[in-house]
Amino acid sequence: MQRSKASVQKLSLRYGINPKTVRKWRKRGSVEDAPMGPKDQRSTVLSSEEEAVIVAFRKHTLLPLDDRLYALQATIPHLTRSSLHRLFQRHGISRLPSVEGEKSKKRFRDYPIGYVHIDIAEVRTEDGTRFTTPGNTHSAASDIRTALTAGELFRAHAFEYACAKADIDHRLTKPNHPWTNGQVERMNRTIKEATVRRYFYDSHDRLREHLDLFLRAYNFAKRLKSLKGLTPYEHICKVRTEQPKRFRLDPIRHMPGLNT
Repeated sequence: MQRSKASVQKLSLRYGINPKTVRKWRKRGSVEDAPMGPKDQRSTVLSSEEEAVIVAFRKHTLLPLDDRLYALQATIPHLTRSSLHRLFQRHGISRLPSVEGEKSKKRFRDYPIGYVHIDIAEVRTEDGTRFTTPGNTHSAASDIRTALTAGELFRAHAFEYACAKADIDHRLTKPNHPWTNGQVERMNRTIKEATVRRYFYDSHDRLREHLDLFLRAYNFAKRLKSLKGLTPYEHICKVRTEQPKRFRLDPIRHMPGLNT
């Protein structure tokens, strides 16, 4: 079009475009598409100071997008996920650095609330090695329920007895054969990274104290992407309003504070 001697109208009919487009391309000195949008790219929601804070936070923490959003919304309430993502793209920091040998993440299967996966985890302190849950090859919960119904005397582990009393179906897998989705193993890693892999404990009691604090913070303050930005406690309360028949106790009575 730039070199053609034909009229604007003829070129418009030949290529099926608007005559204004023909005039625009004839005025240009190149055939490259010009960048669209504002020349000075900036957020229409965030101030320059807020953008500087977010960029500095991103470079120092290297957290995933949703974790950064939840952490920053406490100080920048009007921050949204889309505006945060666009900000990182403008500054060229939208992707975390790849780690050698890192495997692709898969979504865990969604289980109905009430399904609890328990695993054996080894922890080490100055006192030595201890396993956090008892091991076994099969569940005795059904046998205990039968004995309770018949009024017979028996000896059982406290966990199996609690399952039998609460009519809980206790299922086990073979040792060293984790034919599950790995969700409990991932949670074990999260707990260990926050406790025994980061700190040294001179006793199991010190580990229990720190573990209790971590679990309280995780259950009542940690906002999770898998729960659509809710904390585990908020998710349980939401499910209770939707499916009250699944609950025997009110979760509000089990939160820290005046309700306990």
